Amino acid sequence: MQQAEIYTKDYCPYCHRAKELLSIKGVSYIEYDVTKDSELEKLMQHRAGHHTVPQIFIDNKHIGGCDDLFALDEQGGLDSLL
Repeated sequence: MQQAEIYTKDYCPYCHRAKELLSIKGVSYIEYDVTKDSELEKLMQHRAGHHTVPQIFIDNKHIGGCDDLFALDEQGGLDSLL
């Protein structure tokens, strides 16, 4: 099983959707809630090169946001990463 990480904010509907898809796929993940942690958010921005949440990584590979995760799944590429 691969290592999945997701940076989220507690009020973000896209974060909830992305976590739901990972859960449906049976993927356990590490969640980094950046809602009230500006230093962690800066780390996410540096690591992902993006300012929006969610930001998703699988085995240290940047997948992108919620739309990117769903697009990867629709193309059949998500299962091969997991």
